[in-house]
Amino acid sequence: MLADHAQVADGKLFISGGGWSTCGPGPVPCSVAVLFHVPWQETDRQVRFTLRLVDEDGHGVHQPGPESAVPVHVDGHFVAHRTPTVAPGTEITVPMTFNIVLQLEPSARYAWILEIDGYTDDAWQLAFATRQAQAAAR
Repeated sequence: MLADHAQVADGKLFISGGGWSTCGPGPVPCSVAVLFHVPWQETDRQVRFTLRLVDEDGHGVHQPGPESAVPVHVDGHFVAHRTPTVAPGTEITVPMTFNIVLQLEPSARYAWILEIDGYTDDAWQLAFATRQAQAAAR
């Protein structure tokens, strides 16, 4: 889910201004809230993921950096642990959030693409658009 802000506390997602699909242009706070659903048989092993922002042509988006443009992506991993109190066969959820202020072009389309252990799925994409630039006041 896309949101203005999101965080994880006590194993839960806390989302503010969630569910948008249009923003900006200009500096825009953007949070991506992800809830990984890990099948019981896949627990207690490392899961690698990449979350990256692409433009409407599928090219990676870059943001201004101190010395050069920086690609907008996160590479990470997690392990969903089985605890003694969880019944065998139970799916384990792992919440995560990623917060960034984006500098985006007006009238453009973007998508966050999630890849898990080298695989992706259309259902793991979050598409959004930016509004047209406002005319300068006279």
